[in-house]
Amino acid sequence: MIYTAAMKDNDSLRSLLKKQKKSLKKTVSENDKLLFSDAIGKVKPMVVDTIHPVKKSSKPKTHFDDKKSHQAKAEFHFSDEFEPNLNKKGPMQYVREDVDSFEVKNLRRGYYAPDLILDLHGLAQHQAKKEIAALLFACQKEHAQCICIVHGIGSNILKNKVPHWLVQHPDVMAFHQAPLEWGGNGALLALIELKDKFNKA
Repeated sequence: MIYTAAMKDNDSLRSLLKKQKKSLKKTVSENDKLLFSDAIGKVKPMVVDTIHPVKKSSKPKTHFDDKKSHQAKAEFHFSDEFEPNLNKKGPMQYVREDVDSFEVKNLRRGYYAPDLILDLHGLAQHQAKKEIAALLFACQKEHAQCICIVHGIGSNILKNKVPHWLVQHPDVMAFHQAPLEWGGNGALLALIELKDKFNKA
């Protein structure tokens, strides 16, 4: 390649233009800085005080763990061998020793309306027991003071077993055969002791 005088002049012209651009950029940026500092005035540098979240070392509970713990709490061991001394004459009724017997009359008269109703129709004994345990657990969570358990009549198996199971649970204060509007001879109304201070009655 032949390097001519004209090419040499072009190169020197280019380098001169580059130098002028650089000096122009410097003067513009310096002028901008001066204008900005005049407009703002004195500036105090910011202190970075970002708070970083603390990572928890324990693993968060999974949905499965929650479900398992709720299931464990909702299960109560009802014995089938336990035979309570219940009055077999007249309608089925029970009142815990430390509870006023007037509460049974209130249940009979329909003073309490059920907050939760459990229908056991079509369930086997072991299923019925689990459902009753879950219902009694739900009473504390839902703040249900009165419940209705519809056991039906059928072959009298659940009708006989349900009162025997309820007597064993510490939260059951009293129960009575339900008034006709809630199932009559095929259901029980039960009064539940709520563990917190708030009382619906």
